[in-house]
Amino acid sequence: MVTSWYVGTILKEGTAGLVNGLDIWREGIKFLSETKGPVEMLEQTKEGIGNFSSPDSIDGWSNKSVVTEFILLGLSSSQELQVFLFFVFSVFYGAAVLGNILIILTVITDSHLHSPMDFLLSNLSFIDVSQATFATPKMIADFLNEHKTITFQGCTSQIFFLHVFGGSEMVLLVAMAYDRYIAICKPLHYMTIMSRKVCTVLVGVSWAIGILHSVSHLAFTVNPPFCGPNKVDNFFCDLPLVIKLACLDTYVLEILVLTNSGLLSLICFLLLLISYTIILATVHRQASGGTSKALSTLSAHITVVVLFFGPLIFIYIWPFESFPIDKFISVFFTVFTPLLNPIIYTLRNKDVKEAIRKLRNRGLLITVKK
Repeated sequence: MVTSWYVGTILKEGTAGLVNGLDIWREGIKFLSETKGPVEMLEQTKEGIGNFSSPDSIDGWSNKSVVTEFILLGLSSSQELQVFLFFVFSVFYGAAVLGNILIILTVITDSHLHSPMDFLLSNLSFIDVSQATFATPKMIADFLNEHKTITFQGCTSQIFFLHVFGGSEMVLLVAMAYDRYIAICKPLHYMTIMSRKVCTVLVGVSWAIGILHSVSHLAFTVNPPFCGPNKVDNFFCDLPLVIKLACLDTYVLEILVLTNSGLLSLICFLLLLISYTIILATVHRQASGGTSKALSTLSAHITVVVLFFGPLIFIYIWPFESFPIDKFISVFFTVFTPLLNPIIYTLRNKDVKEAIRKLRNRGLLITVKK
């Protein structure tokens, strides 16, 4: 009996409390429906809490970028100067592409240029053409456009190809230094060691490392949220400049980018430095008639290495600081380096100059016959 009375009392009190709670709830709904301000405030509060509690947020920012395009500030805001730069860079870009394509065609068509170094040189020319093409045509077109914009996907593509070609060229320069080391320090075993298979593997490894290096960089661009600032102070999308536009603390990302690029550059530079030091010491000890030719060839290689790594050293000393010279370095790296490489190798290589002369005469002969 006591138990029944106790349960009945609980049910009675609970029912009364529920009825009172429902009455209070109805009064609250009536009050909120009559006053729109609190309702709007409630909705805004819910949205704010939802944004910051979402699993897809980083430091309170949604990782879904709202930026769909970036504005490229270019090299200059002066219309007159941009028209002048349009013609200048059109000439330089055309010369860089034609010069490197000429080397590729010369190596392919001339039977005397099938040595391992010629094979590596033709691949270097292909990378230079690609490096000159990933951003320069758009820069030239933007000189005549008032609105210099690029889509988020286009910006990501530029970053990807920049590091693919840059990483591949660094490793290929190391392969060319290894070729010179074998040719000068172990000349009797040169053709055995530097077979076509080995050269193909070296080129494949250079492309593989370049792609892996670039994919690792791409992760730094795709994941961060971009929700407001979208002005890139250059004529193409460079990773350090784009990362600074992200809506979060980029310190850790900056360190990762610096470590990734700096480590690859440092390893390749040290390998090149060690290789050419050994080669120059070996050439210095030799007293044969081929010493001058070896020095001439080495001077071409060392010049290309200095032209390539010189700008990189400056970039990675101050990777996330902006300087007026940064744009000049970007132009030098994407336009002038691909232009100077074929000139340097052609002037220093008598066999290549002779082959180019034969190819030119062959072309003139075909034109005359027509």
